[in-house]
Amino acid sequence: MGRESRGAAGHGAYPRVRPCGDTALTIEFGETIDPDLNAKVLALDAELTAHPVAGVLETVPTYRSLLVHIDPVIADPEALAADLLAMAANLPPTGEAVRRWRIPVVYGGAFGVDLADVAARHGLSPSALIDAHCAPVYRVYMIGFLPGFTYLGGLDPRLATPRRSDPRPLIPASSVIIGGAQAAISSIAGPSGWHLLGRTPVRPYHPGRDPAFLIASGDEIVFEPIAEDHWRVLDKAAAAGEPVAEMVAS
Repeated sequence: MGRESRGAAGHGAYPRVRPCGDTALTIEFGETIDPDLNAKVLALDAELTAHPVAGVLETVPTYRSLLVHIDPVIADPEALAADLLAMAANLPPTGEAVRRWRIPVVYGGAFGVDLADVAARHGLSPSALIDAHCAPVYRVYMIGFLPGFTYLGGLDPRLATPRRSDPRPLIPASSVIIGGAQAAISSIAGPSGWHLLGRTPVRPYHPGRDPAFLIASGDEIVFEPIAEDHWRVLDKAAAAGEPVAEMVAS
């Protein structure tokens, strides 16, 4: 197929489809972190799940686009691009209730080694930073980077903090972190340049649990501070496969 297929006339019109090598297409709905754009991404993903298209192997929703992996022997990229644009123009309302999770967090100390520095950077006390971090209802925009890594939108703009100039080669699993204007919950231990505010006993990804992935794109998150002495009990329960997170809306 050509460089891209557009859903409307004019340079930069959206939605548009771009090729990703020979085995994938991406359909873009815009260029910003925006809940309405993300809702369109998730609606198209749901449509492709409900009505499978021959040659489509897998879909990966992101903040503003949907990556569509294809079998090039079966799928015609040009025809599929046209189908994706047609589907994107006629997305039905989801009508589904949003799941909201209450996530317990131990903030600061050994659980959030950057909390005091981030608070000082913004002229806040650690307790004021915790209050500001817990106040929003966060939207889960995407899952990626590592299995279950949960990217969140909704961070208080006052807390936006550039990522670390010296990324850490390893941070603990289930760290509650911020980087730039984004918030996140890490999943498994891995490298990160984000700032560690705290840690939750919740396992976003647990290969021995059904479902292995607890949180999904489109869900909502609220954080609740807990005392350090609650950690051991909740962490043990989470390790055994219990969600620990409380669903407060469905």
